[in-house]
Formats: sequence, structure tokens, C-alpha cells
Amino acid sequence: MLTRSNDRLDVDLLVMPETNLILLASVIEPMRGANRISGSELYRWRLLTPDGSHVLTTSGIPVPAAGGFGMEQEETPLFVLASYNWRRSSTPALKMRLSRAARYRSIIAGIESGTWLLAEASLLDRLSATIHWEDFDDFSLAYPHVRAVKDRFVITSKRITTAGSLPTVDLMLEIIRQRQGYTLALEVSRLFSYEQDSVHSETQLSPSGTGLHMRDPRVVQAVRLMEENIEQPIVLTRLARRVGISARHLQGLFQQSTGAPPHVHYLALRLNAARRKVIETKAPFADIAAATGFNSASAFTRSYRASFSESPSDTRRRLRRPVTASEEQP
Repeated sequence: MLTRSNDRLDVDLLVMPETNLILLASVIEPMRGANRISGSELYRWRLLTPDGSHVLTTSGIPVPAAGGFGMEQEETPLFVLASYNWRRSSTPALKMRLSRAARYRSIIAGIESGTWLLAEASLLDRLSATIHWEDFDDFSLAYPHVRAVKDRFVITSKRITTAGSLPTVDLMLEIIRQRQGYTLALEVSRLFSYEQDSVHSETQLSPSGTGLHMRDPRVVQAVRLMEENIEQPIVLTRLARRVGISARHLQGLFQQSTGAPPHVHYLALRLNAARRKVIETKAPFADIAAATGFNSASAFTRSYRASFSESPSDTRRRLRRPVTASEEQP
């Protein structure tokens, strides 16, 4: 599941009663966003419940089920979603089904309180796992054979756990990054951006920063400069000088904040801007290349193909956009 691939990933979501609606959205919406932005069905999900009937979320909105969670020998990754009163769902039958599923499922994930259910089924023994901060102490005492850690999410070879709704968004962005690359993950993260109108400081969130934890104001400032200079990219040394630190220091801050060096983030911003123009306009590719900081159409096409696994012409053709003869040039 966590290897580079553009093949469709099917995921089963086992939703427990009294799950938060935002938790369910935290899993689904990044996958939906990746599908929409890519123009491909990269992800498909199926909603399951313990008995196959709908379950009510904490907001009273029912979640319909495609089926019940049974004893099938499925290899599809399984995400177990739970929020409040998870103990009511932790029946011997459910624990047995989870234990059996672990023999076949490529990955089983405990989403928020789903971590409790995985631990109850002894699926986290001798593994690292995380849990919502309010439950950390109780969880650590209840399961001494689980290495509880205070991380937003934890990925091991066949288990995943998350510490809440927003950490689950982070997890889904990381899955997209590992499967489709940093560029798509960055563009999906922009779907979850927001800005408070009452805040007018230099540390205000950049649209590209949401979901990537760009809390350091120097990183935020550098990203804003990148976004304002797509057509004529700023070299790293000059960018760092304008932020007020050394290029080496800026590289370290970027790596800590985004998991990528500045040049990778900058290229991702430019490629995402270019892809929007490829999809949403009829502009010739040479014009798009110039508008996004590439010195030639051929250099743009090479970089585009390396990131999106198809050429700009392929994208337009696949999405059935009308093109002109000039747009077909590489």
C-alpha cells in the first residue's frame, strides 16, 4: 500500500457507532481530493459496519453501509474508525473477526479510538502505536505490551494508528505522498487550508502550509515568497537571505516542517500551478512552461511526466479537453 504506484487502491472502512463525522471525512476526503485533482480513480473506499446496518455518528447523521464486517479472507487494507463509547463495540465476535482479518489484510489501521479496538484484539502487541492525547495514560496502563508513543500517527509494517481527526488527515496525505509523490500530496493538502480574517500577521498560514505543519514563521514566509514567484523562481540563497537565515538553515527547517527540501517544495508548487493551467485552459504548453518558471517546453514536459507519470498532452487527452495543434507540441 505504501509504495509508489498509480494503481487504484481499494480500502475498507469499518465504522463503529458514535464515530465522529469529521473522523470519517478525515479518511475519505483526502482520497476523494486525490481522485479529483488527478482526474483518475486512485482510491476507492467501501463502508462497512459491524452488522451491516447503518450506524449513527455523534452528530446524529447515519452512515450507510455497503455490508457487514464478516470473516471473508480479504486482502484489502482495513481502517477501523471509532470515537466515543468504543467499548460497546468491543464484543468477542468483533475481536475474533479482527484477529482473523489480520491473517489476510495487508494493513489494518486503528483510526483514533480504533486503536483501542486493535489493542483489544491483541493486534498491537510489541508494536508502537499512538492514541488520542486524552486517552494516552489510560491506554499505556491498559496495554503494557504495546509501545504507546505520542505521535500524530504511527506506521509499522502491517499496522497504522492515528491520534485523532487532524492527525488522520496527516496520515492520508502521507499515504498519498508515498504512493503518488510529494506534488500531489501538496495539492491535496491545499483543499484543507483556511485563513482567519481577523489574523493579519506574517505567520498567517499559507494555503500550501495546511496539513504540512509549517508552523515556523520563516518557512511560512519562504513558502509565501515561492507562491508569489512562480513565473520567475527565486534561487535558494536569495530566498534564504530574504527570510533572514542561511540557505543551509532554511533547508533544515523545510525538512523538519514538510519532509522535503525547499527545491522539491518549490518545484511541486510550480508543477501544480502548471497542471491547473493544462486542465483548465487551452494555453499552449510553451506558454504554460514560461508562466511556471521552466526555461523550455521540453524541460517542462520532462518534469511534468516525472511527477505525474504522463505528459501534459496525455493529461488533456485523458480528461477530454479540446486541444489545438500547437498544444500538442511537447
